[in-house]
Amino acid sequence: MNLFKRAWWRLTGHLGKTLMLIGLFFVICTLVLSGFLIQSAAARAADAAKQRVGAVATMQLDVNGLINSGKMDKPDGPQGGTIGAEGDLHAGLVDKICKSSAVAKCNYATDGGAFPTKSTKLHQPVPPPKGQDTLGTDLFSASGILDLDEVKEFRNGDSKLIAGRGITPDSKSDEIVVEERVAKDNHLKVGDRMKLMVGVLPGAGQERDKREYSFKVVGVYKSSTPDSGQYVPAMMDPANRLYVTPAGGSRLEGKGTKDTVLKNATFTLKDPDDLGRLKKDAEAAGADLRIFPITVNDKQYKTLVGPINKTADFASVTVWLVALAGTVILALIVASSLRERRKELGILLSLGEKKPRLLGQHLVEVVACAVVAIGLAGACSQFLSQGIGDKLLAGEVSSAKEDAANKPQEPDYTNSMGSGGGKDQPEVEPISSMDIRLGPADIGRVGATGLGIAALATLVPGSRVLRLNPRDILTKGD
Repeated sequence: MNLFKRAWWRLTGHLGKTLMLIGLFFVICTLVLSGFLIQSAAARAADAAKQRVGAVATMQLDVNGLINSGKMDKPDGPQGGTIGAEGDLHAGLVDKICKSSAVAKCNYATDGGAFPTKSTKLHQPVPPPKGQDTLGTDLFSASGILDLDEVKEFRNGDSKLIAGRGITPDSKSDEIVVEERVAKDNHLKVGDRMKLMVGVLPGAGQERDKREYSFKVVGVYKSSTPDSGQYVPAMMDPANRLYVTPAGGSRLEGKGTKDTVLKNATFTLKDPDDLGRLKKDAEAAGADLRIFPITVNDKQYKTLVGPINKTADFASVTVWLVALAGTVILALIVASSLRERRKELGILLSLGEKKPRLLGQHLVEVVACAVVAIGLAGACSQFLSQGIGDKLLAGEVSSAKEDAANKPQEPDYTNSMGSGGGKDQPEVEPISSMDIRLGPADIGRVGATGLGIAALATLVPGSRVLRLNPRDILTKGD
């Protein structure tokens, strides 16, 4: 008799057991498919996040690397060495690296100070206490930037231009933007010129660099931070923050006018995986990555995809656990069914039926139940996985926000002057929703998984059928 007919009669003749198998397969396939859909949604979200924020690679001096390279200046005498020209990061080199195909956007900055001159004074509404040495703090804070609009304080509205224009990549090297209180104290308006002195403190036994540079005021801005009414070191007062071009900042750091020396450079990568290509392009441009290493700050990317990746990892574990548990449970059910049907098997074997065909009948019965369950799972899983995924993701997002709130603020020693330079990035919120999509590939994956479970759950316990003989079955019974 045809094994397919026998399988059909068995399924229709024992509807209770058939529905039980379909129900069990439905639960397994639904959970597995939901896991696959959550994984796919997380992968799409990660790709979208890469395109949205990329990754920011930072290039700046590593003093230890400079020392180990043997290129640090070593003057005669007991005093220590100095950084010297080998520790200067030149804008010309950075501009070459910016042309790399891995770079989506490039930015660089200088941070330093500037001493007042006879014609330019600091904004100090409250004088320092008597006897206090203020040589190291009586300076303007001079931030060399490429674009004023990219400075954090201007992006979030803490500072705003009230006259003129800001610094742009096309600005001339002698342009400057000042705060309105400094402008009032020095009677400056847009178009006027002001003089500043190099803001580098002399070392032991060295004379102070008294070179002065003239800057043209192209803009006046207003800071939202008012005067505190008490003494504040001039360099820490927001009113004394000046914005110049990187070339202007380099001059105020005592580097002269021949070349622009930077504090750091940042490269927004098109893809976080492009770091290797960027390093190769940097070396080809002439950069010594021992002295100026390039490191990736992918904080934004991790913030965006951290919770959704954890949700996807949980879904992956669930898929494996459900598949393994489902296989074991189905194998036990099939083994129990085979014991119940020993006499049926013995009679069929005595009538000349081949053992592989008996095993094939059981496989057809289980696979038929699996196919029905896969169809039902396909119809329900998208809605179920959307609900499960959003619930799990909401928990991960909440946990991530709590961790971020409890994490102590890490000081940024590379940006101690508070400039809007290269490492400044806008805050981002974690991805909090999932885009669940059911496609043919997902149905194919769950179908292969379901049929694989059906085959394993049938063939492993069913292998006993191949060792049976009809005489033992009919004479020994159970």
